[in-house]
Amino acid sequence: MTDPFRPLYREGSSLRLLDQRLLPANEVWLTLTKAPEIAIAIRDMAVRGAPAIGVAAAYGAAFSLRSGESTPPTERFATARRLLAGTRPTAVNLFAALDRMEKAFARILSVTADPGAIERALIAEADAVASEDIASCLAIGRHGAQLLSGERAVLTHCNAGALATAGYGTALGVIRGAVEAGKPIRVLADETRPYLQGARLTAWELARDGIPVEIITDSMAGHFLSRGAVEAVVVGADRIAANGDVANKIGTYSLAVLARENGVPFYVAAPMTTVDFACPDGAKIPIEERPGAEVLSFAGQAIGPAGVPARYAAFDVTPARYVTAIVTERGICRSPYERSLRDAAGRSA
Repeated sequence: MTDPFRPLYREGSSLRLLDQRLLPANEVWLTLTKAPEIAIAIRDMAVRGAPAIGVAAAYGAAFSLRSGESTPPTERFATARRLLAGTRPTAVNLFAALDRMEKAFARILSVTADPGAIERALIAEADAVASEDIASCLAIGRHGAQLLSGERAVLTHCNAGALATAGYGTALGVIRGAVEAGKPIRVLADETRPYLQGARLTAWELARDGIPVEIITDSMAGHFLSRGAVEAVVVGADRIAANGDVANKIGTYSLAVLARENGVPFYVAAPMTTVDFACPDGAKIPIEERPGAEVLSFAGQAIGPAGVPARYAAFDVTPARYVTAIVTERGICRSPYERSLRDAAGRSA
């Protein structure tokens, strides 16, 4: 696939972004031109998925000089960086992209003080972040395709497809890569409560590509795994610790345990920007807790009794011992991950 679907892209001086909160019923594109607008889109999940968040944040940083014109460029950039960094704590791609943009800003500032020239150079850097993410996803798809046969269904959780990246996807990139290799892939998509990224987003984009998909409730996964209906579980990640522990959408840990119990391989697909070598293990990964109101309503309708609170941990951590392999753009990593991930980091894509 040479021209993958792109859920966010630059158009002139604006960022065009598909509002994922409205899918699958409505395809509405937002036009964003300033860092605060992009920060709100990230915080409120108009854009979601660790790689896509990183790309959006890169453009937010690139647009940083458009606010507070009376203040110096360094202060405007620092303000935008803080605003963007405060949106989603678990997705490490967000911080990797902001670190990269900060280094680019310092490099550019050493050459020119002209705000227009600085912005043009920052936009070029953000374009590179987006292009590199698509290239990474395509490589992940090529590497991961060899792990699947298509003899039974592939089970996935949440959405780690084109919608979660600059295009093509990570976990769904593996599935797309297998389809493009001629394998008869079918997908079981967990609905992924409470935000329903599997039912609303994964099913939408797979159906859009003509890849057979069926939606199951999260609690059905054990049933299908135990009946031999699943050849592999493939998920994405929002952060991978240096030891291979994986933070992903809530419910992933339970799925990994069920896969191990039933002898089904559990694969994680993610770019190297998702690996946080400064984080030794999963216990150190910050876990975002979102408002309980997101659990207590469905399609705008209350589903819980008035006065009863809810908890919404948005992610959980799957220990490395449950992970069969981690698929990156630089190859397939296996245990011990402390060594294989660092080896992969030293290889070219």
